[in-house]
Amino acid sequence: MSAGAPAAAEGKDAGGLRAALGGLPTRGRSFLAAGVAAAVCAYVLGQGDLLRVGLLLAVLPLACVAGLYRTRYRVAGSRRLSPSRVPAGSEARGHLRMDNVSRLPTGLLMLQDHVPYVLGPRPRFVLDRVEAGGRREVSYRVRSDLRGRYPLGPLQLRLSDPFGMCELTRSFSAYDTLTVIPRTEALPPVRLAGEASGYGDGRQRSLALAGDDDIIPRSYRHGDDLRRVHWRSTARYGELMVRREEQPQRARCTVLLDTRRLAYQGAGPDSAFEWAVSGAASALVHMLGRGFAVRLLTDTGSSVPGEGADGFAGSTQESADSAGLMMDTLAVVDHSDGAGLSRSYDVLRGGNEGLLVAFFGDLDEEQAAVAARMRQRSGAAVAFVLDSGTWVTNGAVAGAVDERLRQLRESGWTALAVGPGVQLSDLWTQAARQRTETSGYSDSGTNGFSGGWS
Repeated sequence: MSAGAPAAAEGKDAGGLRAALGGLPTRGRSFLAAGVAAAVCAYVLGQGDLLRVGLLLAVLPLACVAGLYRTRYRVAGSRRLSPSRVPAGSEARGHLRMDNVSRLPTGLLMLQDHVPYVLGPRPRFVLDRVEAGGRREVSYRVRSDLRGRYPLGPLQLRLSDPFGMCELTRSFSAYDTLTVIPRTEALPPVRLAGEASGYGDGRQRSLALAGDDDIIPRSYRHGDDLRRVHWRSTARYGELMVRREEQPQRARCTVLLDTRRLAYQGAGPDSAFEWAVSGAASALVHMLGRGFAVRLLTDTGSSVPGEGADGFAGSTQESADSAGLMMDTLAVVDHSDGAGLSRSYDVLRGGNEGLLVAFFGDLDEEQAAVAARMRQRSGAAVAFVLDSGTWVTNGAVAGAVDERLRQLRESGWTALAVGPGVQLSDLWTQAARQRTETSGYSDSGTNGFSGGWS
């Protein structure tokens, strides 16, 4: 929640008292002009009663200006976004709250919140009167089909006195940020290598040491199962010692996103690049849900979350936090100016990457060769290759995607072409079928697929 402090702390008036005088509406200016005219006529005609009427007419708007100017710091505003992170095409709601922290009631309040045009029309509200110590709450909806980070604010408040003689405009300095993340698809479950019954798909379990004689015990802790007490070590050390538990190991998965500008044609929510970003987001969420230690890698060599061993999400890091960090990255990812995949290959060849899921744009012969070499360091590799020419022409013009797929498959990739309008969930199942038909073996013992996808 982004709370706007009282206007004395965060608001900015539009030029102070001079601005308040300049902000007199038609009613206030009419009263002031009538009062001045009556005073002049009273002076010329020598009418004392008319002079008193003129003074009353002229003083009333000036008194309203003074009163409004003195109470301008006594209105506080706050904004709350619910939620602050939404998928593209989904709605979020902005909640505005105004508090009158003075001892006097306010007049007419007009609220206006500044939002980017891609989120919809600028919300405006009118509040009749807020009693002393009172509060008013209003809300509005925002929605974007384009991923990104969008600032909301500042909140603008127009104050009016009870007689409508004067208006004063103020702006609060608090901002909020709405993060629009890519759309994701629910993918069919996969049966992964190294899984043990009861421990999740992406987890493997290994004993601390192999034999009973080689067991390294530890001290007994409150809550340990007494059946795990190692009596020989207990007698040796003179205190209760227990066998070490099996140590969970998380299988790894790298999701590679090709962001090269020259690899994609077209733009907009239905472009090939946006499909690749959405596909990478879907794969990340799916693999995290399966218990994998996941990272997002781009062709520039940058890795997210960048924590834990080799840039993977650490085993103690919450999956939700890891997913949020990677989704925030995908919300703002843009085309890179790089011409090749060599930097991502340099990252991948540093060690065993486990499962590799890649989303490629157009590949020429050289870059297809680089991508083919990535497979050598991965237990299993699945590539989704987008022929952006078919996306621009709606399938009328096809590139050399078939030749690139053959090149990848010969090096061990499970490679599929991605056409316009296709669902990633269908390709996910198709990749499992292709892998089962072409390999005919199980990758058990690696951090890849075991017997295909189920």
